[in-house]
Parts: sequence; C-alpha cells; structure tokens
Amino acid sequence: MKFIEEAIKSGKTNYILIGEAGCGKSEIALNLAKYFAETQQKEVHLFDMDMTKPLFRSRDLLRSEEFAGIHFHFEEQFYDAPTVTGGVRRLMNDPDCIVVMDVGGDDIGARSIGGFMMGADKDALCVMYVLNYFRPFCQDIDHINQFLSEILTVSRLTLDDVHFIDNPNAGITTTLEEVISGAEEMNGLISTYRPIEMLCIREDMVDEFTHSGADDPMPLHLYLTYEWLKN
Repeated sequence: MKFIEEAIKSGKTNYILIGEAGCGKSEIALNLAKYFAETQQKEVHLFDMDMTKPLFRSRDLLRSEEFAGIHFHFEEQFYDAPTVTGGVRRLMNDPDCIVVMDVGGDDIGARSIGGFMMGADKDALCVMYVLNYFRPFCQDIDHINQFLSEILTVSRLTLDDVHFIDNPNAGITTTLEEVISGAEEMNGLISTYRPIEMLCIREDMVDEFTHSGADDPMPLHLYLTYEWLKN
C-alpha cells in the first residue's frame, strides 16, 4: 500500500480508476473507498460511472453494512442511454472529501470525466490505469497504447497524470502462481515505457507473495462475486 500511502501524504484526494472492462476497476474502487473510510478523517464519496454494463458494479454494494459510511453516487441507465452523475466537480474541489471514481471501461466512459477536469486541481488528482495480463486487451502493447490514447484524448488528462496499476487475476479461481506469472508478464510488457506503481493481490495471497520488486501490494477483498459463492 506504499503507493496509496504516498498519494495521501502528497495531498491526493481524488482517485480515478480507468481501464478496459474486466480489469478489476470496480473491485479496486470498493477496496480503496473502504480503506479511506477506515483511515482518513474525511467524507468518502464513491462515484460509479460505469456505462458498459458489466456483470458486477461497485453500486451493487450500496446497501451493504460494510460500506455504510461511504456515499455512493450513480445514475440509473435506460438501455444504452448515456448518464451523467451529478455533484462530482464540487466534491473534487472539497479538501474535506475523498473522491473515488470508477470510470466505465472504454473511451465513452472516460469522456464523462472530461468535463470534470476543467478547473480541477491536478495536485489533488491520482489517476490509475488498471492493467490485467489475463485479459486479452492487456497482452498487446499497441492495444494498450491505443486504448490509453483514446482515453487521454477525451478526458483532458495527460500521460503524466496517469499511474499504471497491475491487477493480475484470472477470476475467482486465480492461483498464486498465476498472480506471479501475470505480474512478471505485465512488468516485461510495460516497464520499458512506464513503471508499474502498485500491484493488487487477493488478500489471502498477500502473505505468500514474494514477487521481487512488489513487496508491499494492495490486498483486495473480493466484494463483487457471484451470489452463489457468497457466505
């Protein structure tokens, strides 16, 4: 969690997660929001801006007791109609609030944050591009570059604003060996261009994980899963 701790120390209060569908943005957003609620003396606001209709969304935890102190913001959708979640800019500029923004998995979702960037304090901004080698779109550097370029074009962000985050998982059956191999593959693919600044690992694997260069990963509790697997 060193990356997040350093972000907090440097005054970051707005955390924006981007990346293609299925990379794990929503799960990371939920874990971040809960971490901030437990460790920071600020209101925590989670904006679910996902427009791609995945199986799981962070808004699914709206009524969960574990997230009772977190403010969820989202808009209902009608078929493929675009939605705009209100109140973002005001909260992004409030130093007494922490905003976690789960952005949709394509450039259409990213376009929704473009308007919020106007007048935003970039010193308070932490944009995280989530990668996952076990998703086909993350195994090709040209595709990663194209996707990121499209997002930057519509979101008013620059490459210097973006931090690369790795979330190597192949679903609920992911093994430690797969986490290690996925992390190594992604590092080999990306490190020539940009460093991977944080690795996310399922919480039950953290103690076993000894991957070189990532000795302080972000542990993830899996809140979003199939109903029949919940206790």
